[in-house]
Amino acid sequence: MSEGMNLASVVFDWTKLEVRPTKAGFSRPITKSKTGTLDQLSIHASTLNPGQAAHAPHRHPEEELIILREGKLEALVNETRTPMTPGSVLFLAPNDLHGVTNVGDTPATYFVIKWFPPGMNSAK
Repeated sequence: MSEGMNLASVVFDWTKLEVRPTKAGFSRPITKSKTGTLDQLSIHASTLNPGQAAHAPHRHPEEELIILREGKLEALVNETRTPMTPGSVLFLAPNDLHGVTNVGDTPATYFVIKWFPPGMNSAK
């Protein structure tokens, strides 16, 4: 896709996504693109090995969705820890402290979706 063009309607085929090793498992980049209404839509899939967290709890100004595909996660939002089972959806409001940890004995795979409206910094 050319720089500056909006993302067109598309199916991202799971079997064709690039798999990148991380220290906690794997990452599959899906898209980081401008859309018709957003400065950027960022989607990736992460797979965490048992007992692993993707990173330390953090916060950011953009909203975020985490959708669990398989495995078991524990979501931390501010001071609250909540179990997630396959199909669970975690919505994260701006600036909430958050993180996820694989609390199961098998890998946990989830999708991360972030969007940046016009004027919001999408440097990450």
